[in-house]
This record gives sequence, structure tokens and C-alpha cells, in this order.
Amino acid sequence: MKKAWIIQGGWEGHEPDLVSKRFEGLLRGEGFEVQVFDDLQVLADRRDELNELDLLVPLWTMGEITHDQSVAAAEAVGKYGVGLAGCHGGMCDAFRNDTEWQFMTGGQWVSHPGGDGTPYRVNIRRCSSPLVEGINDFDVSSEQYYVHIDPAVEVLATTRYPIVNYYHAANGEVDVPVAWTKRWGHGRVYYNSLGHHNDVFDIPEAIEMMRRGMLWAAEGKQIFRDLELDPEQYTNTAKMY
Repeated sequence: MKKAWIIQGGWEGHEPDLVSKRFEGLLRGEGFEVQVFDDLQVLADRRDELNELDLLVPLWTMGEITHDQSVAAAEAVGKYGVGLAGCHGGMCDAFRNDTEWQFMTGGQWVSHPGGDGTPYRVNIRRCSSPLVEGINDFDVSSEQYYVHIDPAVEVLATTRYPIVNYYHAANGEVDVPVAWTKRWGHGRVYYNSLGHHNDVFDIPEAIEMMRRGMLWAAEGKQIFRDLELDPEQYTNTAKMY
């Protein structure tokens, strides 16, 4: 049976408890054994178990992560092929002072002009990825995340700025990623900027994107096992500082 951990906590405004319950139910429905934790120390204290997971789902906005906890997560994904998948601030506005986390996840929130309740459109990028096949563009009324991204990510969906006439509007129209994938060593990484509140995932397209993203990230672990890949292939630079 595939195994997943959900690590939930941080700023309560993003409803980590409710989102974790939703994702737990979704993953159990897909045949996963799921454990939910509200303490980041499990990453450092139970590294052997962490390294054997198929999927790690962080739902921890802001807060602080220790060096040992951060290295444990980076190694689990990069060295042992554990999938990493998350949403909104729970993954890409977590641990603002930890650049290794930002490097691994592929992006960092910097603003949401207009705040909650901003109406915007999620534009699905027409590409060969099965993660968005058959999903149409859809509208959301929530926080529209402006993110800085790793140029290595594969963008699956975008949103058009500006909607709100904030200072960024002087740059003209730009498309900012909403969802992407990337690789981190042997591991697969999926991110979706939707999810300010739990009810955003009442939108069928939004929850389907997360479902596919989590399953895709977890599939990387099976490839790691089947091909008997070398955990020592990559060097973890986090150990160097």
C-alpha cells in the first residue's frame, strides 16, 4: 500500500486542518495509507519512515523549519524519490527564511493583489501533460497568487495580471503560474497556488488538479524502486551550511 504523510499547521487563516482532512480523504480513496502530523519535528525524528514514503504533503503556511527538518525533507525527495505535492501558502509560502525549501518547491509567494475574494481566471496551458488533459479554464474568487518561480518548472496553468490596479499594474499584462511540476533529484514535485480556503476545492477542476498532482508526485517513488536508482547520485548541498 502506498504511504503518505500530511504535515499541517502554521497560519490558521489557510485552514490547514480542514484542507488536510479533505486531502486525507482523497488519498485514502486512492488507496493510500495516510498519517497526519501537526509537528514538523517528525521529519527529523522519523527519517527512515519519511524516506520510505510515496508522498509528502506539506500544509504549513509561514512558520519556521529547523535545519535538520529541512535537510530531512530535501533528502527524502531528492535522494529517495519521495513525491512532494502541496497548495497555496501551505507549500510555497512556508518557511520564508529557508531558501532550500524554496529551491525544492520551485517558487515563492510574494503578493496577492486584491486579497481574498478577487475574481480571476485559471487558464490551463495546452500541453502534453496528462495532469491537465481534459480540464478547461475556470473561474475562481479567492486570493490570486503572484509568485516568483524557478525557471526549470513546467507550467501547467497560469492566471493573467493585473486585475487590481496595484503598483505591479505599471508592467502591463503578464501571465503568472498557478500550477507547475518540477524534479528534485529522484523526486517529483507538484504545486498548485489555489487553496486559500478549503472551499476553493469545492470547484471540481481545482480538486481534480490536486488529485492528479498528488498521484503523479507519488508515482515517482515507484519508479525509484523499480529502477533501483542510486540514492547517492545527487549531492545534498543543504549539508554544506
